[in-house]
Amino acid sequence: MENKQSTTKQKKIILLASVLLFLLVFIISFFLGKFPIAMDDFFKVVLNKIIPLEQTWSSQVETILFKIRFPRIIMAVVIGGGISVAGATYQALFQNPMISQDILGASQGAAFGAAMGLFFSLAYEQVISLSFIFGLLGVGAVLLMSRFLRTDSVLNMVLIGMMIGSLFSSAVSFLKLVGDPTNTLPAITYWLMGSLSSINKQNVVFAAPLILVGMMPIFLLRWRLNVISLGEEEALSLGVNSRVLRVILILAATLITASAVSVSGLIGWVGLVVPHFSRMLVGNDYRYSIPMTAILGGTFLLFVDDFSRLITTSEIPIGILTSFIGAPIFLLLIAKNNRSVRQ
Repeated sequence: MENKQSTTKQKKIILLASVLLFLLVFIISFFLGKFPIAMDDFFKVVLNKIIPLEQTWSSQVETILFKIRFPRIIMAVVIGGGISVAGATYQALFQNPMISQDILGASQGAAFGAAMGLFFSLAYEQVISLSFIFGLLGVGAVLLMSRFLRTDSVLNMVLIGMMIGSLFSSAVSFLKLVGDPTNTLPAITYWLMGSLSSINKQNVVFAAPLILVGMMPIFLLRWRLNVISLGEEEALSLGVNSRVLRVILILAATLITASAVSVSGLIGWVGLVVPHFSRMLVGNDYRYSIPMTAILGGTFLLFVDDFSRLITTSEIPIGILTSFIGAPIFLLLIAKNNRSVRQ
């Protein structure tokens, strides 16, 4: 009993430490960029929104903080936390730590929607809307096909998702092939790399609430992930309807993924790697690992975005950096798991 209490206390301490780390990275991010902002100016500008102060800072500082950095930082946190939680949810539902949030075709569907919008030179808001709609349609097609084939097999659902994702990827390649090589092709290619450079207040208003709404049922039902990860028969014996729960959580994770991809493009590896780190820190209990995953995901993507803004004079798409960082880390995690299994 004492060991259990000490373990629970240790997990809470780790969660608190991760929150403090997140707050540190969050605040520092406002100072970083091509236009550095002094710490005293930052706090004066923020405080001025609450208590009117005598303006001793330039109007440019206020513009950069509230129109550029604030929306971008907020979306980096929300997207990073959201897709990490979605990845952890899929790993629990399909009982496979090697899959991520795009396993059922949400990301590929969103990519096709955005590519189609760019191909037809639609307005930015229309491109985002198409991306979001096709992200939902991708997973919807997987669920409908699973129902049509009368299969509830996790493996079959994953295979159908891979097939749907492959079709969308092929469609994107076709649009790139026939698109204008001067304008359309570069626009689609850059969007597929993933970036937060175009984030504005409208994106925050559109995507952030949807991502948070998608995260709510996952947080509320996270204790049931412990049950469903034991297997369908064990879940039924404990009174948990795994089929209904799986559909609810898949829809929630899809809403997160489609919303995130529609405004940021494809950002890989975050939803795959971050849940592993979370489980290393607080274990496999989803009551603790889901909140930890959200905190680590937001911190990680915010840190990488800060790095992308500073590493070169021209900004590097964040999707490239997450792949560079995520792939080696994932290999190290696999190697560590193999050593622990052998021991």
